[in-house]
Amino acid sequence: MKKPLEGIRILDMSRVLAGPFCTMILSDLGAEVIKVEVPGEGDDARSFGPFKDGQSLYFLSINREKKSISLNLKTARGLAIFRDLVKHFDVLVENFRPGTMEKLGLGYDALKELHPGLIYAASSGYGHTGPSSTKASYDILAQAMGGIMSITGWPGSPPTRVGMSLGDITASLYAAIGILAALQHRHGTGLGQKVDVSMLDCQVSILENAITRYQVDGVPPGPIGNRHPTIAPFQAFKASDRYFVVACGNNSLWQRLCRAIGRPDLLADPAFATNELRTRNLPALVEELDKSFCRKTAAEWVSLIDAAGVPCGPINPIDKVLEEPQVRARQMVVEVDDRQAGKVQIAGNPIKMSLMEDRLWRGPAPAVGEHNVEVLSTLLGMSRQEVEALGREGVS
Repeated sequence: MKKPLEGIRILDMSRVLAGPFCTMILSDLGAEVIKVEVPGEGDDARSFGPFKDGQSLYFLSINREKKSISLNLKTARGLAIFRDLVKHFDVLVENFRPGTMEKLGLGYDALKELHPGLIYAASSGYGHTGPSSTKASYDILAQAMGGIMSITGWPGSPPTRVGMSLGDITASLYAAIGILAALQHRHGTGLGQKVDVSMLDCQVSILENAITRYQVDGVPPGPIGNRHPTIAPFQAFKASDRYFVVACGNNSLWQRLCRAIGRPDLLADPAFATNELRTRNLPALVEELDKSFCRKTAAEWVSLIDAAGVPCGPINPIDKVLEEPQVRARQMVVEVDDRQAGKVQIAGNPIKMSLMEDRLWRGPAPAVGEHNVEVLSTLLGMSRQEVEALGREGVS
């Protein structure tokens, strides 16, 4: 069954995470992704752990099913080949510091002269405009400067980074959205364009209600642990054995929860009559709920509360996530049979589409320059001997 992006060819100049995660999404949707890597070295992420039999599982997990060509862009021949190649692609993705591609003569203004229909997607720390645009950045800087770290963790605790690379991943998602919008625009106009995504911008965009809460009381929101700032109860609670989560987003769910846990008395307490009052009186509310929740295990409470139709669930460590029946049923754990590492489980595609097959396997990650002959012969008409000569000359 044909995937929605089949026929779209992407030249992936990116490395590590923000760019490669974006092109991974597009690859899962059917695009052909060809990575351009430094000869012999490749993507920096190839040296990031964890490793299995010499293969970086970090690299494998976000670069499976892509193709790789090696090209030395510091050589005149390498630059000439790149300029010829780019004419055969719909999208170029890069995540260099702004100005890097321009120094090579490969910035958007130069490339659009060669290929007016090219969609040039750039993901960077601070974007391609503004006073900080050329500064170096990493995920933790985006989380810090974008406010996420200031509202994560517990009151009085040191600033806390979200436990995965939220800055990179969010930029990847926005870049993919921008690329898809640009492809749609090109479909009607024939024109390509530049998609400029900043990790800092993306962190600001997902602050949710923190910005509006600040405007109401003039106090910058701080960390509040695992609860919701304006809904209660909506947090983790400790059962007799471990923590679990309960989320009551309206009064009806609150009423069901009280009955399910054998605490109808809480419904008569005026301090808990509305969500606003429950949030205002949260310490007293938590104290009352803790009195009940400590009497049973988390599994017992989840079973009882779930049966009442109230959102709840366990706090799964990663091993339990991989075993979670709903995760398995949605094919969110798939397998790569890698030539070095063997069989490896990775995350599947969360975008389910009725006309797109959702496979339980993915192809392996490429070796550096593995597809030099295939790509350069198919797109530029080079012979195997010509491609091999490029390797000897230090071009590929």
